[in-house]
Amino acid sequence: METLKNYINGSWTESREQQTANVLNPANQEILAKVPYGENTVADVNSAVAAAAGALKEWRDTPVMKRVQPLYKMKHLLEENIDEIARLITLECGKTFIESKAEMQRAIENVETACGTPILIQSEFSENVAPGIDEFMVRQAVGVCAIISPFNFPGMIPFWFLPYAIACGNSVVVKPSEKVPLTMMKVFELIDKLDLPKGLINLVHGGKPTVDGLLDHPEVKAISFVGSTNVARYIYQRGAANGKRVQAQGGAKNP
Repeated sequence: METLKNYINGSWTESREQQTANVLNPANQEILAKVPYGENTVADVNSAVAAAAGALKEWRDTPVMKRVQPLYKMKHLLEENIDEIARLITLECGKTFIESKAEMQRAIENVETACGTPILIQSEFSENVAPGIDEFMVRQAVGVCAIISPFNFPGMIPFWFLPYAIACGNSVVVKPSEKVPLTMMKVFELIDKLDLPKGLINLVHGGKPTVDGLLDHPEVKAISFVGSTNVARYIYQRGAANGKRVQAQGGAKNP
């Protein structure tokens, strides 16, 4: 069975890690795929971050009205493929098809909201805040952002962050849960059809070494995570210790 590939710098690439973990159908324990899983996935992270950093300057200097244009096509592609993506969520995550489709509808709604970024990120100006002093607030891109998503919402949660990061001028590395990577594989097939700079959006697989590679990499400026409370604390502490902006949501009754 073929091992899942990463999506780095606009191309599907094989991982440098030879060890793999099985992706299982929770209904019958059928092996659906194999995903890279080991220490050498850090090399994949380094390649993905380098690609994201390379795409960053061109993208953050692109006017925001142009940055949101690919999001309209992304929304259209997600809508066209919602049934297929929902079936993948059901296959690898175990939800009913109705639940899976509702999850993807929430993802699409986030893309739609991000299309309004030209209004949402307008700068602000305050005149004469002190004698002879005017105040400006200008919103600028952060840099390379990492998205680490959990197993229970493989389609929706990456879209809590991805479209907004792109619209605001950042580049992105996505790390899906190794338990449910097939959903993002399909999503990235659609992302590959967008007119975006190579390296702007990247996908890397793996487990803890992959996460640590993102938390420790000096070019990664921000981390977004959703998952268990223990892992959220770990990611926040390690990421913050490395000077990164971290938003980490742990366990709760309802996010």
